[in-house]
Formats: sequence, structure tokens, C-alpha cells
Amino acid sequence: MCLCLYVPVSSVDHNVFEYFESHGLPSGTKSVLKLSLFLPLHELMTYRKWKKKIVKAGDKDLDGQLDFEEFVHYLRDHEKKLRLVFKSLDKKNDGRIDSQEIMQSLRDLGVNISEEQAEKILKRIRRGHIWAPILYMDKNGTMTIDWNEWRDYHLLHPADNIPEIILYWKHSTIFDVGESLLVPDEFTAEEKKTGMLWRHLVAGGGAGAVSRTCTAPLDRLKVLMQVHSSKSNSMRMAGGFAQMIREGGVRSLWRGNGINVIKIAPESAIKFMAYEQIKRLIGSNQETLGIAERLVAGSLAGVIAQSSIYPMEVLKTRLALRKTGQYSGILDCAKHIFRKEGVAAFYKGYVPNMLGIIPYAGIDLAVYETLKNYWLQRFATDSADPGVFVLLACCTTSSTCGQLSSYPLALVRTRMQAQATLEGGPQMSMTSLFRHIIRTEGPMGLYRGLAPNFMKVIPSVSISYVVYEYLKIKLGVQSK
Repeated sequence: MCLCLYVPVSSVDHNVFEYFESHGLPSGTKSVLKLSLFLPLHELMTYRKWKKKIVKAGDKDLDGQLDFEEFVHYLRDHEKKLRLVFKSLDKKNDGRIDSQEIMQSLRDLGVNISEEQAEKILKRIRRGHIWAPILYMDKNGTMTIDWNEWRDYHLLHPADNIPEIILYWKHSTIFDVGESLLVPDEFTAEEKKTGMLWRHLVAGGGAGAVSRTCTAPLDRLKVLMQVHSSKSNSMRMAGGFAQMIREGGVRSLWRGNGINVIKIAPESAIKFMAYEQIKRLIGSNQETLGIAERLVAGSLAGVIAQSSIYPMEVLKTRLALRKTGQYSGILDCAKHIFRKEGVAAFYKGYVPNMLGIIPYAGIDLAVYETLKNYWLQRFATDSADPGVFVLLACCTTSSTCGQLSSYPLALVRTRMQAQATLEGGPQMSMTSLFRHIIRTEGPMGLYRGLAPNFMKVIPSVSISYVVYEYLKIKLGVQSK
């Protein structure tokens, strides 16, 4: 079978573009399909950019080509996303979008436009090249758009993250489990332009502060078990709580929480700004990145943020392990460490901490995106809004998997930070400490304190979600 399309050109400067595709075609079309286009050079460049976007969106086996099955899968998946957006814009549920509904949808995102501007959106046109037929979004001139007009206009224009999905499926901004190693969330262009982005971050920071304060006793117990528990000195949860209360009273359960809350603001701000800059360096001109690009950008941003505030991590561990009367506060603790151990003490455990970012962030992101896409494909019909329980379940599952994968590195980091507090204890490197734990305690020794760590995940994500929603309303954030 051979299909040749010849498009006349008005200029002598033209290129011939031929595309061959045989792999993956239906059995009835096994012979080579040949498509020849005579296009001016600048139109050929436009076509190549369009083809690159389509291939990137639908290429499942990463071979740089889009076979028939992949193309069909792309169309079905993209049409489902387009229907979700159409449903969210159709406020009247009458199967049509008018200028008032466009104005309302943008107003919900903090963008105010006039009715004239909304009508211009309805009249929007697209043309592939100067000889192609013009494609109007509103084909019949009724100043409304039905589903068929919406689908036909947008179907072959890929979008990696539909804005509504970005709005409903925020992850690291909303939920705080005590570790700030997650890949930052994506934000829509409207949220960035209107300043809603920073209100989201402030609400997330406040939610994290409340969540960490409520679960601080479990976090301190985890640190004590990581450092002091062993085969010869087994520490149970009930015994650990009793020991802390005997030594310093009920208030001692919150030792180290102050610095843990203080570091939320600088770490979140640095990580998000670094993430945005790295996205630009990667060179993607899409509004959002793919999962692999997000992981690279998010991991690098996490390294930059953790490097900036790492001395606060050391202070948190030392304050959690301190005895009654040992330090008068955060500054007094910092002075003691500096005088006795020098500046290098503020970066003990730095290497295992940085190495732990990749498995934690990578597995958390992969699990969360897998669960999100599964829900969108199976259960999303009228909206991309998953509801609170689905969102909490996805976050809890992904965070638990991420923490489990990086926990041995987190334990080694904590022990290295605490080495100077152990009387007569050896000062070991990361590899030496790994070997020592395996030799003396076995592989399970790398998971000391895992129980209280997992116990705080569900209350952490639940509390942070409730507080985030409350602060979001107080700050005037509109995301739906």
C-alpha cells in the first residue's frame, strides 16, 4: 500500500520528507506505508516539532518511534484526559462550554478575564501549515463548544499533565511525613502568575509544622531506637516512651521538634526555587516535565536544599538525644558542637543522607504516579478529583515504600550524627558503620526504629491534609 500526498509550494526552497512505518500495523497493512510531503523548510520544522511531541507522549517502549498500537493507546489515553477537562469546564452539565463557563473556570484559578477575551478563546483557530485547512474550535459558530468540537481540536496536541489533574493531585506540598525528600509538586502557569503558588507553599509549611509537632514523640522514639537499640540492648516502644518520660517528663517527648519545624520554611523554599531553575536548565519548553525528568530535577533540588540546611539536621538529632539540662536551647547546642568538634561535625552523615534522596524520591514518585494513573484510567469519569480518602491512601502507600527503600541509609546517617554523644564509641565512616551493623546485629539491625517511623505515617498525612485545607481557605487559595 502506498499513499503519496503532494502539497504545492510557492517557493523553490523546499525539502522532501518521507516517513516509513511498517512495524506494528494491522495485518491487512503489512506492506510499507509511504507518506511524502513537499514542504517549505520552516513548515517542515513545525511538523518535526509536532511529531517529536507526539512521539514523546506515546512512545511506551522508548525506541524513538510510534508504532500503530502505541498511537492508538496515546489517542485513547489523551481523549480520556480531554474528557475530564471538558467535564470540569462544563459547569452547567449541559454538554457545552460557553464564555461564562470559561470565565468562571479561570476565575477559580485566580485569573480574571473579560467576556470578550473568553469569546476569543471560543473563536480560537489552528492550522497545520499555510496550505492546510483552518480548524476552528467552534466549528458551527454558535459561540459554544460541544464535546466533539473540543476533542477534534485538541486530540493531536499532547499535554503531559492536564491542569485539572495538577490541581487535584498535589502530593509533596500537602502531605508531610517528617522527611522533606519528595520531588516537588507541579503548579499550573495560572497558579504561578497569580501568586497562588506561594500561598500553597505557605499552607503546606504550616500543615507540616502542625503535623510534625503532633507526631514528634514517635519521631524522637525512632531516633532513640536507631542510636541506642541493639541485640544486647533491645528497646521496645512502650519501654522507650517510659524511659523518655522518666528521664525528662512529658515535655521531653518533644525534644528536637523546634528545629525540625524551623527548617521547614528554608528547605521548602530552596528546594522549590532550585527545582524551577533545574527545569529550565534541562531545557524542556513544556509546562511540566515527564516522570524521569521530574525525578532528576527533584533529586538535584533535594540535594541542594539538604546541603543548605544540613547543619539543622544534625542539631535536630543531637537535641532529640540530649539529656535533661545538657543544652539550654538550639543556639547553646550549636555552640557546644562547634567548640568541641569543629565545623565538620555539622556535616556528619552527609553522604548517606544525600544517597538516600534518590531511592526515597524515586520510589515515592514512581508509586504515587502509578497509583494516580491507575485511578484516573479505571475510576475517573466526570472529574480528576480523587477525593480525600484516595489521595490519602496513595500518599501513605508511596511514602511508606519510599521510606522503606532508604531506611538503612537514614539509620546510618542518624548514627553518624550521634557518634560523638556515645561515650567511648568509635568514630566510623559510612561503609565501616554498615559493616559493623551487619556483623553485630544482622540485616535487621539496619531497620531499628522502623515501627514508630511507620506508625507516624498515617497520622502525619491525615493531620497535614486537614491543616492544609484549613490554611488554604484562610489564605484565599482557590484550586478547584
